[in-house]
Amino acid sequence: MRIHHLNCGCMCPVGGKLWDGASGGLTGHLICHCLLVETDNSGLVLVDTGFGSRDVDDPYGRISPLFIHTNRIQLEHRYTALEQVRSLGFSPRDVRHIVLTHLDFDHAGGLEDFPEATVHVLRAEIEEAEVRHGFIHRRRYSPRQWDEVRDWRFYDPTGEGWFGFRSVRDLDGLPPEILMIPLPGHTMGHAGIAIDTPEGWLLNAGDAYFHRHEMDEDPSCTPGLRAYQALMEEDRPLRLHNQERLRVLANDGRSNVKIFCSHDPIELEALQRLSTGWRPVPMQYSPHSRAH
Repeated sequence: MRIHHLNCGCMCPVGGKLWDGASGGLTGHLICHCLLVETDNSGLVLVDTGFGSRDVDDPYGRISPLFIHTNRIQLEHRYTALEQVRSLGFSPRDVRHIVLTHLDFDHAGGLEDFPEATVHVLRAEIEEAEVRHGFIHRRRYSPRQWDEVRDWRFYDPTGEGWFGFRSVRDLDGLPPEILMIPLPGHTMGHAGIAIDTPEGWLLNAGDAYFHRHEMDEDPSCTPGLRAYQALMEEDRPLRLHNQERLRVLANDGRSNVKIFCSHDPIELEALQRLSTGWRPVPMQYSPHSRAH
């Protein structure tokens, strides 16, 4: 099993390091960290999709103007999972499964670029997304991003234990090394996706946290991301509880679990460097030269 770390979105909100903690200019730099997993018998597996080709072609028909302008989304085809899958020498048909942390507009935009894939998500997430109650719900979820999906797999929070987390389960048609871990709070159907690799566990925590220093023993977060998490949270006590559980795991040297979130460019760069043969898609604006 080989894992590619993809950047499937670039966002440049005004505020610089008040967002990402690193940028020296007027704009911050956030990404959409997705995974492309090459499996032996299940084809390619995408974990989240970021923004898709249809988002690029028709952004205001698929994404709320509130988020387009607040996040200053840089919509370009080169960032889409579709183009990156092709650049790695694969066909979109090779993507047989898509596993979602949740259905927010910046995680599910590329679903329809892979019409033959089975899409896996917690049942609570699709139920919340279909109801779309309240100001944020009506804008965070965009049914146009998934109304052509033909093959869904919905999961209830039942399963085994995993490093203190409950109701962890494997997924239909996927290798047992790929697990879904309920992490509600950001949304009520939010999940982390864990992958067992020869080097240890890799845990995509999605939007359970937004900034790398939130996983420090003495955690901190930038003002912009702290405010954004508060804006988007469904259940604050539950979100903070699960974030603390992740923090404990991240600082347990015995666990050999590497945790990352969806939007931190420094985490993405570190994991790309560890991925042999990776050819990164450069961000339009790169904070990395100023990150140290």
